[in-house]
Amino acid sequence: MVKIHALADVQSPQIGEGSTVWQFCVILKGAVIGKNCNINCQVFIENDVLIGDNVTIKPGVQIWDGVHLEDNVFIGPNVTFTNDLMPRSRNKDFKLEKTRVKTGASIGANATILPGITIGENALIGAGSVVTKDVPANEIWVGNPAKKQRRL
Repeated sequence: MVKIHALADVQSPQIGEGSTVWQFCVILKGAVIGKNCNINCQVFIENDVLIGDNVTIKPGVQIWDGVHLEDNVFIGPNVTFTNDLMPRSRNKDFKLEKTRVKTGASIGANATILPGITIGENALIGAGSVVTKDVPANEIWVGNPAKKQRRL
């Protein structure tokens, strides 16, 4: 069974069994969400988004087109994803940059993930970090710009 709060706007029919969507969420019709996910309040999920199984997304997160979260990913409150390296209003030259967060990775509160980034398996991004390049598997990255602190 999927639990969707009465105050959520869920347009996608593709939400896996056991998932919960809390109040004031908007999930557009093209999004695909796996099983046993917890989508907290005030989350926006665009169309070209894939979310794996057992993913937790905390409040205040927007997940834009081109973002793929694999299984067992944790997204902390107010994490910011981007999908355009040169954002402009009414940009006729918009080029979607895809971002991937691999299995088991965790992203701390208020981190910013620039477009086209891959965060490796089980990597940990510290709160408030700004990720400007790919993060290898099993590493902790913190800071602005985020840098490797150590291996897990």
